[in-house]
Amino acid sequence: MTSSESEPEAALLAEGWQRCFVADEPRLSEAVETYRDLGYEVKLLPFTPDESACSECVTQEPDRLRVIYIRKRGPG
Repeated sequence: MTSSESEPEAALLAEGWQRCFVADEPRLSEAVETYRDLGYEVKLLPFTPDESACSECVTQEPDRLRVIYIRKRGPG
């Protein structure tokens, strides 16, 4: 695990999930729909402002943001 990975993220990566990007609405819903249409499972986790050097607007309203993880849907 690198210093930038959290324990929950390391567990997700071990389960085959891939971190994509951080988004808020309306792009969040659009991305989720697109990934599902492409055959991916989608998992959303809360964004932690201290995980990157983001601008002030992100630290003011971090609850609006979600980290998108995807993995290819299994058979069935």
